[in-house]
Amino acid sequence: MENKKLRWVYLIVLSIIWGSSFILMKRALIGLTPIQVGALRILITAIFLLPFGFKSFSKIKKRHWYYLTLNGFIGSFFPAFLFAYAIDKIDSSIASILNSLTPLNTLIFGILFFGFGFRKRQLIGVLIGLIGTVLLILKGAELNPNQDYFYASFILIASVGYAFNVNILKKYLHDLDALSITVGNFTLLIIPTFIVLWYTNFFETFEVNESSIKGILYLTVLAIFGTGLAKIMFNRLIQISNPIFSSSVTYIIPIVAISWGILDGEKITLIQITSGFIILFGVYLVNRSK
Repeated sequence: MENKKLRWVYLIVLSIIWGSSFILMKRALIGLTPIQVGALRILITAIFLLPFGFKSFSKIKKRHWYYLTLNGFIGSFFPAFLFAYAIDKIDSSIASILNSLTPLNTLIFGILFFGFGFRKRQLIGVLIGLIGTVLLILKGAELNPNQDYFYASFILIASVGYAFNVNILKKYLHDLDALSITVGNFTLLIIPTFIVLWYTNFFETFEVNESSIKGILYLTVLAIFGTGLAKIMFNRLIQISNPIFSSSVTYIIPIVAISWGILDGEKITLIQITSGFIILFGVYLVNRSK
């Protein structure tokens, strides 16, 4: 399949996987703390990737390791904890909506720090998508006035990290295959993750019970599909497309996440549905051919 069609396949599959990851985090948090969810998600992903990705280390050159380290921390390590803490305090669907700011940040930081160009149509598309996102946020806040929206800022910080992550991959790691990038990222994060678990007394205080076992099962599904396999696909998507197209996956994610939210008892209104269509139009405008 040619890259132009393949990138849309990746976009749709990633939207389904990552759109489902929010409800998995929400369920995992019933039996685990946010710090445990963030750390164990990274650790399980690394354990899953290493057996079949071990040979990829031979492709990683010395010049790659600096950017793999930077990419691993801002694109995987810190967001894993930021999302866990945010979803512990606000609805999973709202968290996914806030994550839609990533394409706007990708465009802004790509221009300011990485020298990437853009077309006027792309900027208009991003802004249209942002309008849909704002409408979703406002309606979500109206429906959930008792939630602590301070933690929404954690999602915004993570979206900035994702924006830098996409631009770094495109500019500095474009000559490294997607599996090597992902395996390199999570291998580097194993020791920092163990340090986090050690200093939070996880090994002394963790209790094995029905709730924690269910939490780990949800987290394992999230780590294998929502982090490991999805990261490989996303890294490949960046290589065969551009940063704006790649990050626009975060515009479609809320539609999937909100659908899961409805099934889990979260409220949805006609305005939110309309906003979802506005977001999709923004994605189309950003990515359509000349």
